Parts: sequence; C-alpha cells; structure tokens
Amino acid sequence: MAGKKQTNQVSTCVLSDHPVVIEQLNRALAKMPGIELQHRLLDWSQSGDDSGMPLPRATTYVMDARDQGKGKQLCGRILELHPKARILIVSEKLAEPQAFALLRLGVKGLLSYDEIDGQLRRAVKAVAEGGYWVPRAVLSRFVESILDVAAEVKNYNLPAKLSRRERDVLDALLKNESNKEIANHLNISERTVKFHVSNLLNKYSVRRRADLIVLWLHDSSAHANAVPAVH
Repeated sequence: MAGKKQTNQVSTCVLSDHPVVIEQLNRALAKMPGIELQHRLLDWSQSGDDSGMPLPRATTYVMDARDQGKGKQLCGRILELHPKARILIVSEKLAEPQAFALLRLGVKGLLSYDEIDGQLRRAVKAVAEGGYWVPRAVLSRFVESILDVAAEVKNYNLPAKLSRRERDVLDALLKNESNKEIANHLNISERTVKFHVSNLLNKYSVRRRADLIVLWLHDSSAHANAVPAVH
C-alpha cells in the first residue's frame, strides 16, 4: 500500500502595495519547486499605519519596500507576530542607513528591483533555508560601520563548546579578515584556518561566513544593545 506523499513546501508570501510589483514577483517565483506561494496587495490608505492590516501567516515574506518607512514598520510587525519568519526586502535602491537598519531589525535578504528576474529565486531559497542574501559590498560596509563598537563587546554569547583558537578565529572573522590575514595574524596555516571556520559554521548552524557575521551582529545588537541605531 503506497504511503502518503510527503511534501516540504515553504509558505512564501509576497507583499506590495503596487499591483505591477506583485505581478512581477509572482511571475519570478511561479512554479518554483518547494514554494507554496501566496500574495497580499497592501492598502496603506485604509489606516495611517499597518496596525490593522491583516497579514497571511507564512514562513518567508518577500516584501516590496518602495515606501521604506512603512516597509520597516511592517517588518517589525511581522517579526513581532511571527518571530521565526524570514523576510526578504526588494526595493528600487536602499541607502546604506536604511539597509543597515533593516539588517539590525532582523531582515535576512536585500534585493533591488532590477535583480528580481535573475536572483529572486536563489535569494528566496537561501533565505528560506536559513541563510542570508545580502550584497557583498553592503555586508562589508555594514560590518565596517560597527566594528569599533562590536570590538568593545567582550561578553557576547558563544556556543558552550568553543575552543580558544575558535574564539580567536571568530574574532578575526567579525573583523571581516580573509583566511590569509587570519593565518598571518594567528601564525597558523590557511588550511588550519579553513578547518576552524568550518567548525564555527557548523556550531552556529550557518553555511557561509557572511551568514555568521550577520547572525552574530544581529544577535549582539539584540541581546547586548551593543550597536546604536543608524539614522
């Protein structure tokens, strides 16, 4: 007797106040394997804010942040209602202060409108699987913008079983150092650095070093209030 087919569909909700953007996002994600797609056309005119706006429950939200102020407000509401939700923001162009504020808020991905057709599917997949999708240049400047403050945080939360050498490598990673720079700094081989980096990724349950940097920076700002808000 055949068993019932198991599915692992990820519920993904597209949010925008513009029908054309909704159509573009839906078209880009249409028939994407593993995605259960829904959408909601937002109507900000119903109230002055999003407080009374009904929102579908989903695992992953793809949000159009054309109105960046209202978009940030809605992100906060989603994460308050569904703390484990993962949010990917699409926008014409996010200035760095807005991008940094969204990352601190808990947003997992940033994408421009002109990247929708070429990158949206991969970005949604990465975010849905627990990763981040942040442009390398933005991530690098985000890290640089708070390194001085982050360096002062000595008591950040670490996995229970982290060796002294892994702590040293983690500190170097948070300074956005390359494997070669870490090796020279700690007087170890690049192969040993790669070994420790791999162990750190496993212990933090992330796939890439960029994911580890964003995860740590977000957690440290949330729990230790180490990073001031960007205006």
